[in-house]
Amino acid sequence: MRELRIRVLAGVFIVAGVLSWAGARLWNSIGTLPSVPLAAPIVLALIAVVLLSTALSLRARLKAQRDRRPEAKGVDPLMAARAVVFGQASALVAALVSGMYGGTGVFLLESLDIPARRDQAIYAGFSVLAGIGVIAAALFLEHICKLPEDDDDHHNGAASTA
Repeated sequence: MRELRIRVLAGVFIVAGVLSWAGARLWNSIGTLPSVPLAAPIVLALIAVVLLSTALSLRARLKAQRDRRPEAKGVDPLMAARAVVFGQASALVAALVSGMYGGTGVFLLESLDIPARRDQAIYAGFSVLAGIGVIAAALFLEHICKLPEDDDDHHNGAASTA
C-alpha cells in the first residue's frame, strides 16, 4: 500500500478551494449563495476523533505486543490495513471538503459586515480547521500502522553484488 503524500492533499485542497471560490462568486452573482452547514465542522471533528482514537488504540496494542506482555491483544494485519485505508480515504475527502469550505470562506470574507455571511464564514473556517484535524489524524494513523523497514533486503542485495 502506498503512503499518502502531503503534496497530493495540498493539491486537492488548493484546487478545490480555487474552484469553490470561483463557484461562489458565480453563484452569488446569479442568485443566493448556498449556506455552509453548521454540521460540517462537527462531522469533520467527529471523524478526526474516530481516526485519532483508532490510532491510539492500535499504538497501545502494538506497543504491548512488542513488549511481549502476557495480556497483550494482537493486532490483526487485515484490520490495520482497513484502518489505514479508512484514514487515507478520510484524508482525501477532508482535503476536498476543506478546500471547498476554504474557498467559500475566502469569498465570504468580502462581506463580513452582514451577520449571516459572517456566521457562514466562521462555520467555513471551523470546517477547514476540522478538516486539517482529520488529515493530521489520518497521517498519524498511517504512521502507526507503517511496517518497519526490512534491512535484510538491503544487506542481501549488497552481498550478492560483491
